[in-house]
Amino acid sequence: MKIINNLFPQDATNYQGSKIAFYGFALFLVLMTWRSIIHMFFWETGLHDIANFIVLEGDPDPMIPIYLFFSLWGLQQVLTCLLGWIVLIRYRGLISIMIFIFALEWWIRLLYGNLGMLSIIPVYTDGVTPGSVGAPFLGILLLVLLVLSLRSKSV
Repeated sequence: MKIINNLFPQDATNYQGSKIAFYGFALFLVLMTWRSIIHMFFWETGLHDIANFIVLEGDPDPMIPIYLFFSLWGLQQVLTCLLGWIVLIRYRGLISIMIFIFALEWWIRLLYGNLGMLSIIPVYTDGVTPGSVGAPFLGILLLVLLVLSLRSKSV
């Protein structure tokens, strides 16, 4: 019951968790916001230079809808990060639930990757994406931050 009360506090402006979780979440949000902006506005660089996807050729150009979907994915990420920043700045009591949501996303990525559902067919890439390399580390980091954010300060 204590975990539920910490995830959904009565006072959303009052954060009771660890300062390490607070600052760790802030640094995580900086990284995620940067990644989201790259996906949204610099899709060619993000898709080819960072994520190592090859350029597909054809008539009509198949890259146009791929760039559109990549940009829309970036938009979704920017909006999620915006919500995270609002929580961090104004509604700090909800930090635990935001960390939980981000942790869930990264652990589902790992699960999908291990089940072969999110794997990119190697013929479409010329390297590994940073997200697939970083997912285990971010997943563990987010679980640690979640545990720390759920711990109440000693009175």
